[in-house]
Amino acid sequence: MPKTSNKQLSSRLQASRPIGEYALIGSTHSAALVHLGGDIEWLCLPRFDSAAMFASLLGDERNGHWTMCARDRKARVSRRYLPGTVVLETTIRIGTGVAVVTDFMPRPALDGTHEVVRIVRGVRGTVSMHTEFRIRFNYGEWCPWMERRDGAVFATAGPDSVRISSGVPLVNENFASFADFTVSAGQSIAFSLDWFPSHLKPPVTRDANALLARTVAEWSAWTDRCGYHGEFREPVMRSLLTLKALTYEPTGGIVAAPSTSLPELPGGERNWDYRFCWLRDAALTLYALIGSGYVEEASAWRWWLMRAVGGSPEELQVMYGLHGERSLTELELGWLRGYEDSRPVRIGNGAHGQRQLDVYGSVIAAFHAARKAGLSDMDKLWPLERAIAKQLMELWREPDCSLWEVRGEPRHFVHSKIMCWLAFDRVIASATEYGLEGPIERWREARDQIHAEVCARGYDASSNSFVQYYGADTVDAALLWMPLIGFLPIHDERVQGTVARIEKELVFNGLVYRYRTEKGVDGLGGGEGAFMACSFWLANVYVAMGKVRKARALFRRLLALGNDLGLFAEEYDPVAQRQLGNFPQAFSHIGLINSAHALVSAAGGVWELADLDGKAPQKKKEEGKEAKKEAKKPPVRKRSRARTPRR
Repeated sequence: MPKTSNKQLSSRLQASRPIGEYALIGSTHSAALVHLGGDIEWLCLPRFDSAAMFASLLGDERNGHWTMCARDRKARVSRRYLPGTVVLETTIRIGTGVAVVTDFMPRPALDGTHEVVRIVRGVRGTVSMHTEFRIRFNYGEWCPWMERRDGAVFATAGPDSVRISSGVPLVNENFASFADFTVSAGQSIAFSLDWFPSHLKPPVTRDANALLARTVAEWSAWTDRCGYHGEFREPVMRSLLTLKALTYEPTGGIVAAPSTSLPELPGGERNWDYRFCWLRDAALTLYALIGSGYVEEASAWRWWLMRAVGGSPEELQVMYGLHGERSLTELELGWLRGYEDSRPVRIGNGAHGQRQLDVYGSVIAAFHAARKAGLSDMDKLWPLERAIAKQLMELWREPDCSLWEVRGEPRHFVHSKIMCWLAFDRVIASATEYGLEGPIERWREARDQIHAEVCARGYDASSNSFVQYYGADTVDAALLWMPLIGFLPIHDERVQGTVARIEKELVFNGLVYRYRTEKGVDGLGGGEGAFMACSFWLANVYVAMGKVRKARALFRRLLALGNDLGLFAEEYDPVAQRQLGNFPQAFSHIGLINSAHALVSAAGGVWELADLDGKAPQKKKEEGKEAKKEAKKPPVRKRSRARTPRR
């Protein structure tokens, strides 16, 4: 076989690849994105929010990557996760043989070492392979000092050091390390990348195959604890595993996504850093975890939530860092061209300084759900909840930036108001059901005032619909929460009218968009894709309406939009048929889990998982039987011929 040049093999990284072609591997401290072609194009160590050392995802090969591929460019590639794990197995087939590449990130060693391990195993015949390491610290900006010692290659820049251990000799050239090698049937060749602080001595090297066995066993044991046994177990389990992989184990915080600046529309400016923990995910995450039998993880998330907001209940931030950090200064990285030339590339997130009133409802609802689930020591949180409710007595009257974090003018968003209503409703429920002391009558008065104001100022009689904000002539997909949290009954004519208007104005090609971006309410230019979580919310509303078949059809359509590994980004373009936004997105997977629970129980949506004090209407047993009679068929991928909506 003629020798393939290093330049030829890496040049393919100069063009952005579809977001759906990536896979997630993780250690519950950090994560990496691995392309179908064998390139790790995004890696942050030692934490999710650390500066990336592989950043070609947002640039090109000059910004760092780790390639592991067949030298034959016509190789056929398939992949899967080992069952019940986030250990990735990629099978490579060429004319002369078959090889398997196993990629994983073990839990960090006791000495703080973080590793990425790749094991190449020959299955049949022989396969000629190529590997290349190009490490560029600080999001692809810093070229490290490279040296060879003790049988390994070391790369150092500033506070970071990396040791590359290879089962084949590596050649150093142009501040990169690479090798061409052949793997034969029965042969196994291991590679590892070990991160450690540059001021410390290199750690002891751990055996790759022993780490693989341990990692598979740990993930499998976690999967065995799953309490969901419905018909959608496979996608639910994959979503739960994704949530676990996005959990920062030391604190219990769950990042929204492991990536930054993957665009909501290629070439646009809607590119944000999602490597932080959002409060609005709190209640939904608790329901997903508790409803699936993961009470320990729910408890860890609950305590992260308590620590993050403790000391500042008067002004809850929308998001915090992995340890509850409050300063998440937003910066732009000018040296990265962005995914598909989507600029700017951002780190940090300026939305942390916004007022978003919906988070108050999410936090209080989460704590109430934790009580109903029997989580221990909830009384310790009651003073914090009372402080939050006290502050909200005044704040609920203020405009805010909504759960969509608009960068335009603050407004009186209807969803934000109903979430304030939820905060008082749930703090009242906790006080009355569990004998906790508080100014219940004042809370009731505030709750009733919010309800009356929303019904008066947030409702448009001419369209028989609630609107996005007071005085608006548009709707917002977040209004789908109104019946799900019990603000109004599902069969209220105003709710029915709102759902009908959302279907008419925000549903395109069967998927739900957040709102009409061309109206300029968010202060940003350009459009975006359909928001996956909103589409799952609509499925929940259909269940609550008793339209179980319609809900099931939508849910199966959504399942078909995941990639080959069952992973979902933030958004989806139904015309271009591609995933958009940061990947994989916790909010999308949380929506999937809760919709699956709602469909199986036919109980009316995500919030019923916490029993919701009987507010939401329960479906008839016949509907539950109808749900079970639905054919248990795998999702069918269909090409959409519909035209793109006018944005």
